[in-house]
Amino acid sequence: MEETIRIQYYQSPCGKLIIGSYGDKLCLCDWQDEGRRKLIDARLQKELHAGYEEGGSATIEEAITQLDEYFDHKRTFFDIPLLFAGTDFQKKVWNELLKIPYGATESYAGLSQRLGNPKAVRAVAAANGANALSIFVPCHRIIGSNRQLTGYAGGLPAKKLLLELESPAGLFG
Repeated sequence: MEETIRIQYYQSPCGKLIIGSYGDKLCLCDWQDEGRRKLIDARLQKELHAGYEEGGSATIEEAITQLDEYFDHKRTFFDIPLLFAGTDFQKKVWNELLKIPYGATESYAGLSQRLGNPKAVRAVAAANGANALSIFVPCHRIIGSNRQLTGYAGGLPAKKLLLELESPAGLFG
């Protein structure tokens, strides 16, 4: 029997997201109009042996509540169970992203060093780009070593908005 990934759409202040749950875990929160959309969808469905079905779930409702609180400046961390679908290396990178505090940023080089592999900058960047759980796994907190904004699945305007939301000093304004 094939399992189901329940999906629902969410209009955030910085773009439309697809939110998905598998069982009682969040497995997807990604930008709808994103170039990697097909790759991420294919990876999730293959790894979880599940197809998408539009509809709600308690997990999706909780994710939306937490996103609403985040965008209303009422939440600085997420505590919803996450399900990663990726390689062991990707999962390691995504778990490291979870350790970057609200309002802080890190570079790809810094993230590589935190993982104990300073030469893996490109691999870390690729794993960061494969993140299917935007915002919940804060890949938007990765910036260039020169403190400039670097690529982001939701687009640089969305990344800038998220960083400004988290930065009381308005460092990216």
